[in-house]
Amino acid sequence: MNEMADVLIYGAGAIGSFMGYLLSDPCDLNGSKIENVALLGRKSIKRIKDLGLQIYLPEERKLLKFKHSFTGLDDLKASDFCPEIIIVCVKTYSLPGVCDELRKSGLLQGQLKNALFILLMNGMGNREVFDELDLPDSQVLEGITALGVKFSEDGTVELKGKGKTILEDKIGEDKKKFMKDRFLEKGFELEFAPDFKEHQYSKLFVNSVINPITALTRRENGIVLSSILKNTVQDAVKEAVNVAAKEGIKRDEKSVMEMVYSVAEKTSGNTSSMLQDVLKGRMTEIDSINGYIIRRAKKHKIEVPVNEALYELVKSATIRE
Repeated sequence: MNEMADVLIYGAGAIGSFMGYLLSDPCDLNGSKIENVALLGRKSIKRIKDLGLQIYLPEERKLLKFKHSFTGLDDLKASDFCPEIIIVCVKTYSLPGVCDELRKSGLLQGQLKNALFILLMNGMGNREVFDELDLPDSQVLEGITALGVKFSEDGTVELKGKGKTILEDKIGEDKKKFMKDRFLEKGFELEFAPDFKEHQYSKLFVNSVINPITALTRRENGIVLSSILKNTVQDAVKEAVNVAAKEGIKRDEKSVMEMVYSVAEKTSGNTSSMLQDVLKGRMTEIDSINGYIIRRAKKHKIEVPVNEALYELVKSATIRE
């Protein structure tokens, strides 16, 4: 493979769009149309096609124009774009639909036959959903990111917080070098972790506290530091740590508490993705966060009342009358 790989971003939301910027050929960021990265999305693709994608960084604004942007798999099939890497950045509740679309499209036997799929998504349990496509294990890996990005409006993404992106360390050296080089050129950190599950659980611990609490209080991340919530935070963490231990992830409850508070403090002014979803009247990803903890707890016959309460309250907050 050449130093530059062709990448399809499946789900051109805030994170997906920003990944499109990070993995683009730097030579194409000066007004040329980006050729090595394509976006596939629904809502914002028309605006991006017409006006380009605006990326607001702390020091500057970038305007990206893509040679390829698709509203669906039929568009992709009709093109000559054959991605080597596909980064799936959809909401967790949309993943079953993505699997169905991929299966019905026939592309897994054609243009996407040899593509590497990276599930860069919130929550846990995504790999199990994607496994129904029966792809070789070497063709699918998971990732997490601590980047804070948000859509200001369709086609406009703002960077709110810089953080590390971590992928499973099961990727060829050529693709690994390509991705690391692209991130590094733009001043961002990418790690390939042999102990990826440990990192995944760390993010789950943080998200299972910050996301539901911010969504329910409709406050920014700093609300988690409030003394009035101390018992709720402690109990939620204790339950999650107990479940993780049964899943083979041994973590100290005190260190996890410190990690949760540290993230809440560093991102105190951020609006969590779950709060953004609630404010916009959209479905949340609670099923793959606290819902995942609850499902694993049932499997191991462990009681997790605080996680259940957070889960049920978020669910009730997004019921459509």
